Amino acid sequence: MTEPNPLEQVPLERLRERTSIKWRRYDPDVLPLWVAEMDANLAPPITEALERAISAGDTGYPGSTPFVEAFTTFAAARWHWPSLDPALVRPVAGVIPGYTDALLLVAGRGGHVVVTSPVYPPFFSYLREAGLTVVEARLTDQMRIDPDTLDATLAQARRDSAEGVAVLLCNPHNPGGTVHTRAELEQVASIAAAHGASVVSDEIHAPLVYSTAKFTPYLSVDGRGIALHSASKAWNLAALPGALMVFGPEAADAHRTYAAGAHHWPGHFGVIAQTAAYTHGAPWLEAVLEGLDANRHLLGSLLAEHLPAIKYRLPEATYLAWLDCRDLGRGDDPAAVFLERGRVALNSGPTFGTGGAGHARLNFATSGALLEEAVRRMASAL
Repeated sequence: MTEPNPLEQVPLERLRERTSIKWRRYDPDVLPLWVAEMDANLAPPITEALERAISAGDTGYPGSTPFVEAFTTFAAARWHWPSLDPALVRPVAGVIPGYTDALLLVAGRGGHVVVTSPVYPPFFSYLREAGLTVVEARLTDQMRIDPDTLDATLAQARRDSAEGVAVLLCNPHNPGGTVHTRAELEQVASIAAAHGASVVSDEIHAPLVYSTAKFTPYLSVDGRGIALHSASKAWNLAALPGALMVFGPEAADAHRTYAAGAHHWPGHFGVIAQTAAYTHGAPWLEAVLEGLDANRHLLGSLLAEHLPAIKYRLPEATYLAWLDCRDLGRGDDPAAVFLERGRVALNSGPTFGTGGAGHARLNFATSGALLEEAVRRMASAL
């Protein structure tokens, strides 16, 4: 390991001093393995960049150019994405407002958006609040895209929508960490094109892919699409939001339309932090990926020993495990049982849409000791 494991450096008593929602939503006796925050300190280059800004009173409006340059350089080096055009990259306030805007742009207010469920709950809530109709194309039991289901769902959405139709893709997928292959993404692009649908791809977890899989940027297979990128998940920057909306080369008209309006921007500290992450944060990222890789295997071993009835598929990316608890016979929301009886907070499966009943999402971006304690508590709850 190039650096010490960041997940093993913050003891529980220090974690409990944090005031973020992860550590304040539940009582102090609960182990919170739910929302997507890592139990780690900031990468040193990010800390240093923020400290310099604060010391200098650099608290004004953000400049976008260093942010875009840092990302495009990182993406070219890490994912071999030579077709990425910096002129088609737009800084936005965050991934959620970014993909909501992108979908409104391509589908229109009142348009239909197909999501591949079970999927990240804000794929439902924010789109509906924006006036979009959300339609589900359920993944297979292996948490992979079913092309026949996607095709049929898009066909129905096209018939039902008085406006446009779009697909909101989660790549890599949350929950469960599926990394869509190039062949799968090519199928998505072909099916979408056949129905006159645009694809928007949320790629916030792209830096968190393990060596057993390969991330393929969606825009490298479909120049008509739009993608959202951010350093916030990989470098634990939820408090410093910011994102980049990337337009494919065949979506230049959509980019001009979007850029012509007055839209939200990231905050200056978000730009500073994410620029530092993309520019100097690779050693810390590799260290945290090694720690997460160990934890995904540790979780599998712990479940096999203490909770063998839970089905667990080793994630190819992210730190968000998807636990199939249906054989436990604890109803649609096993997370409620683990919280009430085991004092472990997980995400409720039904909130992820169709296919979520009987499941729970577990965040394993913590120390090995806390992961072991959490699984022991979960077993005791039964």
